[in-house]
Amino acid sequence: MKKFGNIYLIAAISVIGGALFGFDISSMSAIIATTPYKCQYNAQGNDPLTGQCRGPDPSLQGGITAAMPGGSWLGALISGWLSDRLGRKAAIQAGAAIWVIGCIIVAASVSVPMLIVGRIINGLSVGICSAQVPVYISEISPPSKRGRLIGMQQWAITWGIVLMFFICYGCSFINGQAAFRLPWGVQAIPALLLFMGLCVLPESPRWLAKNDCWEEARKVLVLVHGKGDPNAPLVASESAEIQGVVRLDRQNADSTWLELIQPGMINRTHIGLFTQIWSQLTGMNVMMYYITYVFAMAGLGGDLLPSGIQFIINVVMTVPALIWQDTWGRRPTMLVGALLMCVFMSLNAGLFAVYSRPATDQDHFSTGAISMVVRGPPAKAIIASTYLFVASFAPTWGPASWTYPPELYPLRVRGKAVALSTSGNWAFNFALAYFTPVAFATITWKTYVLFAVFCASMFIHCFFLFPETANKPLEEVAAIFEYSGPGSIKYIGTPAWKTRNDRHSTLHLERNVVDPGNKSASLRSSDEAHSKDESKASV
Repeated sequence: MKKFGNIYLIAAISVIGGALFGFDISSMSAIIATTPYKCQYNAQGNDPLTGQCRGPDPSLQGGITAAMPGGSWLGALISGWLSDRLGRKAAIQAGAAIWVIGCIIVAASVSVPMLIVGRIINGLSVGICSAQVPVYISEISPPSKRGRLIGMQQWAITWGIVLMFFICYGCSFINGQAAFRLPWGVQAIPALLLFMGLCVLPESPRWLAKNDCWEEARKVLVLVHGKGDPNAPLVASESAEIQGVVRLDRQNADSTWLELIQPGMINRTHIGLFTQIWSQLTGMNVMMYYITYVFAMAGLGGDLLPSGIQFIINVVMTVPALIWQDTWGRRPTMLVGALLMCVFMSLNAGLFAVYSRPATDQDHFSTGAISMVVRGPPAKAIIASTYLFVASFAPTWGPASWTYPPELYPLRVRGKAVALSTSGNWAFNFALAYFTPVAFATITWKTYVLFAVFCASMFIHCFFLFPETANKPLEEVAAIFEYSGPGSIKYIGTPAWKTRNDRHSTLHLERNVVDPGNKSASLRSSDEAHSKDESKASV
C-alpha cells in the first residue's frame, strides 16, 4: 500500500487520537445539565417543588465523569508495552478500535453502571492514543517542527471539544433520549477515520531501527525528511543519530520499568511525570468538564452557548503555539502560562469569596455542586476571568504538556516513560473529575484557591528543574542530563535556567546550510559521552 510522507498529513491523521479526548469532554460537559440525561440517570429523584429530574448527585456525577480518566490511566500504562511490541502505529490503531467498542456501550447504556463501564473502555482508548501519538510524532518529525506537530495533538483536543459541543447543542433540541445517545454514538466516527488513515502512514523510523528493520527505517527517512531524495543531508544526519542511539541501547539492552528510577534517569522521569500532573492541576479540565456549573452560578444556567464561546477560545488560542512554540521554546511557554493562570484563578477565588452568596432551595439548582450565586458586574468579571484563564492555558501548558515529555527520554525507554508520564495525567484527571463537584459543594470558592496555589507551585518547579529541549534532536537532549561535566548538578545535569533554545543552528541544518556530517559527528560524540555516563550510573 502506498505510504504518504508529508509530515503535516502524518500529524493531522495521527492527532485524531487526541480529538477523541476532546469529544469525551464535550459529550459529558454539554450533556450533564440537560433534562433527558438527568431523567435517564435520575439518582436524586424529582425536585419536590418543580417536579423536574435532578439527575445524579455530585458524588455520583463525579464518578461517572471520572470513569473515563480512570480507564485512561490504565490505558496509558499498558500503551508502552503495546507500543514497544506492536509498533507506534499499531498501538494507536488498537486504541481506535477500543474507542468504537466503548462508544457502542455508552450510547446504548440504560443505567449508571453500564454508562460507567462504557466510559472506562473509552478511557482505555484515550490513554493509549494520548500516550503514543506524541511518541509517534516526535520520532518521525524533524527537530525544528517537532513542537508544532506534537502541539497539534492539543489543537485536535480543542477541535474535538468544539465539534462535539455543537453536536450536543444541536441535539439538545431533540425531545427524548436521542438528545444524548446520538452524540455519544457519533463519537465513534473519528476513531474509524483514525484507524483507516493510519494504514497509509509510515511507521516510526526509530521504532523500526530499534527492531532491526534498518532498510525500512531508511525508506521512511527518505520519504519524510528527504522528500524522496535518498541523498538529502537531513536523511544522512538523522540516520547517523538513530544508529548511534540504537548502538547505545544495545549496550543497555533489556530496559525495564525500574530503569526509569535509576540515578541516570530519575530526573527525566520526574520531569515528564510532573509535566502531565501540573497540566491537570492548572484546573483546565475542571473548567472543561464542569463549566456549566460555573456559569450557572454566574447566572447563565440553562444556556450552553457561553460554554461554546469558551471552547472556541480554546481552539483559537492554541494556534499561536502551533506557529511559534518552537520559536518561543518550552521553558518560557510554561513559565508564562503558569503565571497567568495563577492570576486568573486567584481573581476568580476573590470574586466568588467577596460577592457570592450560598445557593438555597429557592434557586432550584439541580445539584449541590452549584453552591454559590453571584450576579451583576462581579458575575461578568468571573465569566471574563474564566475566558482569560482558558486563553492563557491554550497556547502554553495545553500543547507543551504533550510536546515536552517525549523529548526527554532515550529511545530504549521512550515508550514506557511517556506511558508513565501520561498515566500521571490521567490519574490526576480522574481525581479532579471526581473531586471537583464535591469540592464546589463543600469548600465552594476555596476550590479556586487550591488551583491558584498549584499554578504558583508549578511556576517555581518549572523554573528550577525543567530544562529547554526545543530544537534539539531527541538524541542530543541526553547531553542536558549528563552530570559529569563542569557546572552540572549531580543526578540533575545542566541547571535548567542555563539551558537555551538554539533554533538558528537547527534551521540551518535542516535547510542544508551546514555540513550534516559535522553535526552528526558532534551528536555521536555526545551519545558516546552519554553512554559512558549511563554505564557508570548502571554500575
